[in-house]
Amino acid sequence: QVQLVESGGGLVQTGDSLRLSCAASGRTFSGYAMGWFHQAPGKERNFVAAINWNGDNTYYTDSVKDRFTISRDNTKNTMYLQMNSLKPEETGVYYCAAGNIFPATAWRGYRYWGQGTQVTVSS
Repeated sequence: QVQLVESGGGLVQTGDSLRLSCAASGRTFSGYAMGWFHQAPGKERNFVAAINWNGDNTYYTDSVKDRFTISRDNTKNTMYLQMNSLKPEETGVYYCAAGNIFPATAWRGYRYWGQGTQVTVSS
């Protein structure tokens, strides 16, 4: 069992930056690939980025390449998502997830989920 807790969300303006964190506890954090998903109001949960167990490999959905950076610190059992140049359509809840497959771009590829953190980007 892995428990995941996201933090770092908030209200920002278009073009601003935010860094989300995902703190893990329970089973060995470094044993899992990790991912970030975004769920806009009234829409399905969509893949944003993934990182392998040791951080050597990352994968992004096309819309966030060159603006978002996923990273992890296994010594702190924490994963991050640095989001730059935010857009209003990126408003929503951001979830972190842990699984055994890299890169998994579907929510079914992850076994454990956090409760999410709200990001609101005003125009």
